[in-house]
Amino acid sequence: MLRDGKKPCRREIRAISTMFDRRPFTEGWLEVEDLRLYYEVHGTGPRVVVFLHGLLLDAQMNRRLADDLAERGHRVILLDMPGHGRSAKPHQAWAHRIDSYAHYVVGLLDELGLDEAVVGGVSLGANVSLQVAVQTPKRVRGLLIEMPVLEWAVPATAVIFVPLLLGLHFAAPLARLLGKVARRIPRTRIGTLDSFVGAASSEPEEGVAVLHGMLVGPIAPTYDERHAIGAPALVIGHRVDIIHPFTDAKYLARQLPHARLLQARSVLELRATPKRLTGHIADFLDEVWSEAPLSQDPSAGAQAHGV
Repeated sequence: MLRDGKKPCRREIRAISTMFDRRPFTEGWLEVEDLRLYYEVHGTGPRVVVFLHGLLLDAQMNRRLADDLAERGHRVILLDMPGHGRSAKPHQAWAHRIDSYAHYVVGLLDELGLDEAVVGGVSLGANVSLQVAVQTPKRVRGLLIEMPVLEWAVPATAVIFVPLLLGLHFAAPLARLLGKVARRIPRTRIGTLDSFVGAASSEPEEGVAVLHGMLVGPIAPTYDERHAIGAPALVIGHRVDIIHPFTDAKYLARQLPHARLLQARSVLELRATPKRLTGHIADFLDEVWSEAPLSQDPSAGAQAHGV
């Protein structure tokens, strides 16, 4: 289990830019529970969004969204959680529980001196964000939830991720060989694509630890905990995805007291043709930071936009 009471320390920062970035961003490192974690900061200002990546991926997958929101006046922080991207890769399962990941996000807020932020993410990142809202509700100004993995996803995730865990464990030499091949693939600087290549480049022991942690810890807050989350939320879901069924997004929007549901046209829309969704997200963030009241009727979350 985590050792309570230890504060994050030592932050390193430098500015970088890439050929496909419309603006330079800042990268930094901090330590939480003796784990060195990598993060990026896109944009400036007091309106802060922390957005988290999906399982086995990293911050690169969300750079376009971060850049688009930065252009609209938001400061977007992308964190590589332990076992992912450039952050430390402990082989202990306890470091990769959803509640442990939420603890690291709070450590990031502490390190950057942020009293509150909009917290969100995709898939794994969505579930971690919900857990942050349960652990430290006063630190969460709003929630931006894309493709949550809840009860309706359990059969598909079991069918996909349990064999993946076993394959990485018992076929480690083959996985290590595939990783070496992936590391030879030139980076495209297309964030989502490079994020997937990076995942394929990982050592099998790293993936095993992450997947093991997902299985031994809580996947998401309980039904009662979700109903107690008071932060305004935008829930994004899409159809034709067995790992992130639209039903999970729809019911989550009903369970959160102050949520609305936005339906994406495809699993790739936010990263391939994001203009429509980014507009809805920016409007939601503007509303959250302006303290304009959201609908207090939980049933309003059942109304999907963009069907």
